[in-house]
Amino acid sequence: MANFVTSVFQAIRRPRLSILTIAATYAISLIVGIVVVHAGSPFALHSRNQLVDQASQQDPAARAAGRGNGLHATLLDFTGNLFVGALPKTVSGFAVIFPYPLVAYQGWVGGIVSVNADRASRFNDPRSAAYYLLTLLLQLIPYSLAVGAGVNCGLALLRPQPCYQGQKWLRIFPKEALLDLARIYALVVPLLLIPSLWEFLSPWNL
Repeated sequence: MANFVTSVFQAIRRPRLSILTIAATYAISLIVGIVVVHAGSPFALHSRNQLVDQASQQDPAARAAGRGNGLHATLLDFTGNLFVGALPKTVSGFAVIFPYPLVAYQGWVGGIVSVNADRASRFNDPRSAAYYLLTLLLQLIPYSLAVGAGVNCGLALLRPQPCYQGQKWLRIFPKEALLDLARIYALVVPLLLIPSLWEFLSPWNL
């Protein structure tokens, strides 16, 4: 067990630059979204309302939450975040630059929903602000790990670090980079469950 934990931390250390750039992209676009929607941008406000309305009608987790089934909503949100959110962005990371605009859009969306339908800021109430910010942080960590690991695999294809210059899978993909990706996902999967639990089962969900 100790060896596995050590290998996971090593797997995170190697692609730390990719992970940090993904996190920074999300954080910057998040801040931009918060600023423009609080400035009253018609485009941001319209986008916010359109996205929330679409989610309430089409998102299975949102519909389950609307019926008062928080646990079912949690499981639906978790599987969606993993298989529709994290995994495709991780795979897109093999092309290195592709996930960055996707992550930037995700951060933008997270920012513009910092106001309610009546344009009241979530930051007006301390508990609402804490719930909103903690939800974003709990999502940021596993997504940054997952997508950063994908970008790291892409970089290992183009210009591998010494640790990735060994065996290759299918004579293309550096085996050690793929193993690092798998080790990181061993941490990402449970970490993705935490924000779903918090988002739908927290007593602070107003």
